[in-house]
Order: sequence, then structure tokens, then C-alpha cells
Amino acid sequence: MTEERPGAAEVVDSVLGALADPTRRQLLDLLAAQGEATATTLAERLPVSRQAVVKHLAVLEAAGLVSGGRVGREVRYAVRPAALDTTARWMASLAAYWDRRLANIKRVAEAAERDSSSTRPE
Repeated sequence: MTEERPGAAEVVDSVLGALADPTRRQLLDLLAAQGEATATTLAERLPVSRQAVVKHLAVLEAAGLVSGGRVGREVRYAVRPAALDTTARWMASLAAYWDRRLANIKRVAEAAERDSSSTRPE
């Protein structure tokens, strides 16, 4: 992994694992749009039970993507962007690495093509 901070690999692994499930991605989208919400409110917008939502929120919370805080008798969840930021930085550095590799391949191929055309008899 190209991140320099300790623990970044574990954060990225956890985030990617959590985001592998479409229901969890939907929950994250809903929370991003609403700001914060309870599991009950979120379950009303999804085709799964409240208990399933709570389990998905626990995975998202373990990955550092959401946090839950008590407000009276309710637990309200909100997005925590730090883990997403770490993952986005890793993905950007990986994309930059491949961009550099592809640019090198292109440069080598173009040089080989120039060399090939300059040595052909006319």
C-alpha cells in the first residue's frame, strides 16, 4: 500500500470490506444526505428490517465510516469522513501509479514505433 501513515492499510481494508455490501452503501448515502438518522428512520427507507440496519450500521461503525451517539433514548448515526478520506487518498495514489506506468508503456511503444519506421527501407 502506498499510504505512509501507520494503520492506513487496515483502515482501507476495513472500509472496502464495509462498502462491498450494497445495503451498507445505501445506508451511507442516506446518512450523507440526511446528516444524521436513527436505525428506525433508515429502515423505513430500505427493504430490510430495523435489526438488519442495526447490524449493517455496526459494520460501518467498526470501519470508522459512521458513528452513533445517544440522544435521549435514541441512537443517532452520522457519517464520519476520515476513513473515506484515507481510502480515497489510497485510491488516488494507486491511480497515479498506474497512470505513470501506462505513460511509460506508451512512451516505450512510441519510441519503438519511431525506431521501426526509421530503419525500414523505402
